[in-house]
Amino acid sequence: MDISTLVKLTSRAWSLTILALMHDGVARRQAPLLAASKASRTAFAASLDHLVSLGLLERNPGHGHPLRPEFRLTPNGVRYAAIASRIIDAVPEEEELSLLRRNWTVPILAVTPRPRRFSGIKSDLPTITDRALSISLQQLEESEWLGRDIDTSARPPFPTYTALSKGLEISRAIGLRL
Repeated sequence: MDISTLVKLTSRAWSLTILALMHDGVARRQAPLLAASKASRTAFAASLDHLVSLGLLERNPGHGHPLRPEFRLTPNGVRYAAIASRIIDAVPEEEELSLLRRNWTVPILAVTPRPRRFSGIKSDLPTITDRALSISLQQLEESEWLGRDIDTSARPPFPTYTALSKGLEISRAIGLRL
């Protein structure tokens, strides 16, 4: 998975959850997926449409039995659903899932398996603003998914950020090669 695809995928809060649920065998109809995700109808519908527009899901063609799946994963969707399932499995608690659903959490963790400077993270995520990156780094640091170290040997001193604990698990689940 490349970083631009990851950024697009995580731009909707429930996209990873929907893919993970489909990978884990939840019925591929809108009602069971909505119930299992615990999302609002509006946010769920927006994420579902987003996944269709990315070409990861498609509506099942034709009419038939009422239990026939409404949606199915495309070949790319199958690959990304496996990754989404590994990401969601790394974060079992609901309060942590809310952090995972934030726009930039997963892309930032994907690029920080090793120590990175602010400018290095920003260059890997060209569409992120300085403010969004700063806020996201602070939230990830507070949750202890990201560590911040100050390198005082350089002039001027600068911080580096590295994924820790669950953040590192998520980074490894993504398996992004930079």
